[in-house]
Parts: sequence; structure tokens; C-alpha cells
Amino acid sequence: MPRPARQPIGLHLAQVAKVVSRAFDNALAEAGGSLPVWLVLISLKSRPSASQRQLAEAAGIQGATLTHHLNAMESAGLVTRRRDPANRRVHVVELTPAGDALFLRLRDAAMTFDKQLRSGLPDRGIGQLEDLLTQLRRNVT
Repeated sequence: MPRPARQPIGLHLAQVAKVVSRAFDNALAEAGGSLPVWLVLISLKSRPSASQRQLAEAAGIQGATLTHHLNAMESAGLVTRRRDPANRRVHVVELTPAGDALFLRLRDAAMTFDKQLRSGLPDRGIGQLEDLLTQLRRNVT
């Protein structure tokens, strides 16, 4: 079987995504967090009082996995959970001052990381990259 003239784009994308993802995880870890924590914090900043189900949808984290992360975040004093008085089956999650402070640190780390990723790329190139990535997503969904 002849070798392709160029590496398959799916393989290249998967390899680049893995490297970028690891680097982003490391940047968040250095700031005291992780990607799941960052996703929960961002979701709570946009919706300050959210149910666990709403958080799971917004963060793209499965229910049981989200519960695991929320347990750890609650133990660390980053969030509080309480039952919704209108529906006792629903847990409402809110940020604490410590959670808000971690959000700011992780936001700064994410912004610094984004700046690093954009380094050397012209604005037009970034727009093209976003368009290409969107088209790749469309191609597989």
C-alpha cells in the first residue's frame, strides 16, 4: 500500500490537540486548577447559581463525573451546594470567595496560554483557523 504524500489530517489534528491539551492542563495546574475545575468555574461565573444538571450541560461533564469534581471543590471551599427549596431533588451550586479567587487565577492562566497559542499567527490566520476547525467539526457531525 503506498504511503500518503501527506499525513492524514485527522491524525495530525489528534496529535496537535493532545500536545495543546497537555500544555493547557499544565498551565491550569500551575495556577492551582484543572480543566474540569476551570469548566465548572466558568459556568458558574456565567450563571452564578446553577443546578448540577445545568452545570453538567454547560461544562460538558457527565453527571457522575461532575459530582466527583463538585465534591472535591466543595471540600476545598471553592463552591457550596444546597438543596433548592422549590425542588428538594435539585442541588444549587454557587461560588465561594475562594472559588472566585481561583477563577481569576485560572482566567489569567488561560489568557496567558491563549496569547502563547496565538503567538506568530496573524489575525487573519486566526480567523481562518477558527473557520477550518468549525468546518472539520461539521464534517464529522
